[in-house]
Amino acid sequence: MTPKDDSLNRKDQILDAAASLFAEKGYYKTTTAGVAAAVGVTQPYVFHFFKTKESLYLAVLERAGKRILHAFSTVEAPPEELKDTMGRAFTELLGSHRDEILLVMMAYATPEKEVRAYTRSEMAKIHERVMARFQAAGIPDADNEASSFIAHGLIIAMSETLDLPHLCRWRETLEEQ
Repeated sequence: MTPKDDSLNRKDQILDAAASLFAEKGYYKTTTAGVAAAVGVTQPYVFHFFKTKESLYLAVLERAGKRILHAFSTVEAPPEELKDTMGRAFTELLGSHRDEILLVMMAYATPEKEVRAYTRSEMAKIHERVMARFQAAGIPDADNEASSFIAHGLIIAMSETLDLPHLCRWRETLEEQ
C-alpha cells in the first residue's frame, strides 16, 4: 500500500467515525477532537483533510448522497417493480451505511446555512434521479410518485432515528419481499 493509499484509507476512517459520532451526538456535540480520538489520529490530522467541522459534516453528507444516487441509478427492475426494488435498495443502504444515510435524510434539521443549502440541493438531485427513473419506466405522474417515494424514505429515516418502527410499515413490507 502506498502512502497515498494509506492517506485515502485514513480519510475514509475519519468519515466513518464522523458519521457515527454525528449520528450519535448530533452536529453540535460532535467535535473534531472526538472524531480524531475515535480514529486514533490527532485533531490537526483531521484538519489536514477537512478544514472545519462543517466541511467534515458536509463531506459525510456528500458521500451518503452519492451512495443514494448511485443506488437509485443502478437498480434494475421491470417498470412494475421499480419502486419496490428502489425501496429495497434504500433499505439495504440503510443496513450497510445506517449512520450516514440517516444523516443525509435528516440533515435539513441542522440550521447551519451551508448544511441546509447542501441538503436542499442534494434532495433536489435525488428527486430528479428518482423522477427520471420513474419517467423512463413509464410510471404515470412520475413527479408526484417521486415525491411520495422520497417522503417514504424520510418516514423510514424518522422511524429509525426515533426508534419507532411502527411509523413505517412500508419498510417491513419491502424487507419481507
